[in-house]
Amino acid sequence: MVVIILENVRTSVRGELSRWLFEVKAGVFTGRISALVREELWLEIEQKLGKGSAMMIYPANNEQGFKAKTLGNPGRMLVDVEGLLLVKTSLLI
Repeated sequence: MVVIILENVRTSVRGELSRWLFEVKAGVFTGRISALVREELWLEIEQKLGKGSAMMIYPANNEQGFKAKTLGNPGRMLVDVEGLLLVKTSLLI
């Protein structure tokens, strides 16, 4: 299962993803697609991202069972700590 989260992107990008994945909430897409389709969709997002941000979580054969990619400047950053993928949030005080 693949999950893609989009923030501040053009409607056309969301429309393209809705052809392949189910939009469970505004900007949150999920579904089961092949690795080839997943990578092609990621390239499409990368080309049309603009000032927005994107995160993709997909299955992998590792300890956690998934990998993740980000584009743009999301509010949450992915950090690899000794092979474990963790999420770092930026808190404004």
